[in-house]
This record gives sequence, C-alpha cells and structure tokens, in this order.
Amino acid sequence: MNTMDNLEKQLICPICLEMFTKPVVILPCQHNLCRKCANDVFQASNPYLPTTRSGSLTSGGRFRCPSCRHEVVLDRHGVYGLQRNLLVENIIDMFKQESSSSKPEPERKEETPMCDVHEEEKINIFCVTHGVPTCSMCKVFGAHKDCEVAPINSIYETKKTELSDGIAMMVGNNDRMQGIISQLEEACRAIEENGRRQKTLVCEKFDHLYSILEEKKREMSQKVTAEQEEKVNYIRGLTRKYGDHLEESCKIVEKGIQTMEEPEMALFLQNTKPLLKKIAEASSTAHLDKVERGYENMDHYNVDFKKESKALRGIDFIEDDEDEDDEDEAEEVEAEEGEGAQTVSGGSAVTAASVQPTPPQQINSSPSAAST
Repeated sequence: MNTMDNLEKQLICPICLEMFTKPVVILPCQHNLCRKCANDVFQASNPYLPTTRSGSLTSGGRFRCPSCRHEVVLDRHGVYGLQRNLLVENIIDMFKQESSSSKPEPERKEETPMCDVHEEEKINIFCVTHGVPTCSMCKVFGAHKDCEVAPINSIYETKKTELSDGIAMMVGNNDRMQGIISQLEEACRAIEENGRRQKTLVCEKFDHLYSILEEKKREMSQKVTAEQEEKVNYIRGLTRKYGDHLEESCKIVEKGIQTMEEPEMALFLQNTKPLLKKIAEASSTAHLDKVERGYENMDHYNVDFKKESKALRGIDFIEDDEDEDDEDEAEEVEAEEGEGAQTVSGGSAVTAASVQPTPPQQINSSPSAAST
C-alpha cells in the first residue's frame, strides 16, 4: 500500500491537485501537466493574445512551469504542440486497473478529531452559521442547536474545490506577473540599446561638424599665412637692397676721406669729379622701393562668429525625418563647395565668417613718389 500511495502522489497534477487526466503533456523541463490545466495556465499568462471561438490561442506565447518556474515558450499551436507523455498515461491506466481489481483492504484507522465539549463524540458535522466543524451532540443539546449545519464531507469537497481553484488562480496571476516583469526587462534592454545607438549617431553628426570647422579653420589660416609670407619675403628682399646700397655708400665715404688727404691739387681735382658723381648717385634712393604706412597691418583678416555661435547654441534634435535627410544632403554639398554654410540637426544654420581680405597696400616704386 505504501508503494501504491507513493505512486499516486507522483501522478498528481500540480494545478488541479488531482490525478493526471488524459492527455498528459510533457513540458521542456520534463514536468507533466494535464493538457486542460496547461491550457488554462497558458491562457492566464497570455490574456492579450487573440483566441478562437473554442477558447484556444491563435498564436504562440509563454508561461512558467508551476513545479520549477522554468519558462515554457510555445509556438502557434499552443499547448497542442507539446508532446504527450504516453508513459505516464499508461502508468495511470495500470494504476487504476490495479486499484479497481485489488481486494478491499481494511479501513485504515484515521485519527478523527474529537469534540472539545463532548470528548467522546467525533466531529462529524459542519456548522454553516459559525463556519466551524462540530459534533452531533452540540447540534442537539449544545451551542449549535439553533444553527444551520451540513454534512462535513460535502463541505470538505466544496472547500477543497475552492482551494484548488484559488491555487490555480494564484498560479495564473504569478505567471502573468512574471510575464509583465519579462516585458519590462525587455523594454529596459531595448531602451538601453536604442540610447546607445542614438548617442553614436549624435556623436557622428558632431564629428562631421568638427571636421568641417577644422577644414574651414585650416583654409582661413592658410590665407593669412600666405599673405604673411608674401609681405615678410618682400620686406626681407627690400632690406637686402638697402643693405647693399648702404655698403656701397660706406665705400664711397671711405674713398672720399682718402681723396681729402691728397696734397697734390691736380691729382685731387682729377679724382674729385668721378667721386662727386658717385656721391650724387649714392645719395639718391629713388631706385629703391618704399613701404607705405600700414603695410605691415593684417587687421583686414577680421572674423565675427556671433551669429554662428548663436546658431550653434541653438542646436537641438529635429522632429521630421525628411527634414533631417534634406539637411544632411545640404551639408555634404556645402562641405564640398567649401562655402561653410552648415545645416545641423537642430535646424540651425552655421555659416562660416565670410572673410574678404582687402588687397595688400601697393608698394610705391615710381620715382615721382620716392621720398629722399
């Protein structure tokens, strides 16, 4: 009998708490359920999935095994796609046949609770008025003589069914709650992934904007550097010319001092004429270029980024995807043309300062403008 009792316990469904009824389905975790119980739990865990007129779901879903809480994922066939456990069904048939063919066994002596008031009386009825089990003597002579009573076995079956339904409902509620938690966790993962992707796109946009600014800065710096080198090279060349002229003048002065020391008047007069001519030529700087005032000034390369700074501070996310595509195309075209007009993701336009340097002041090299 102990063996049969242990076998019967192994054949009890964890949902309905009764012996498995055909067909018995086996879950991926190797636990068994009645197909009807499995379908009830499945529908309770997926309340928003569409169903047919017969009450079965029309698409796949998931629920958790009531024995081990393992998540069971079903396809569009639902619980009808689970494999039947024919071995358990055969064992149930054999158990029922053995139970029906076995001889009646002597009734086991069960410890029946006794009445607290009438110690020799067993508790065999149920007081419906007070909701407590009691004995027949209490109904006839005792505290429950005016109460409504019922057979204890009928109340037992009713309460057992009620408790079983409550357990099944709690299992379904727990599965629904677990499904909600899984959906929330999936939403968190999706939010994190979308956030990382959007931050990457924003960084790419800003990197593109940085590259445009760097290119424009390099272009404008090259313009200033080109004029700087041109002016510096010209001034250095002019310095060399003036140096050569100064060296020649020093030689003439030295030659003149030596001529002044000549005692012979005739020889002195012979040397004076060409020397005076050289002095007159050396004293004239008309052949040398003159630098006008302000030639060294580079202030005409002036920039003002107030509008662009305001536009950059106004950068924000756009709402229309089509506008973003158009702006991206405009960015590429303007970057290729080197115009510096840049459309960013906030709908704000950033325009590089249009620097228009004035041409360098002319060098006055004409003899009429020369100042000696």
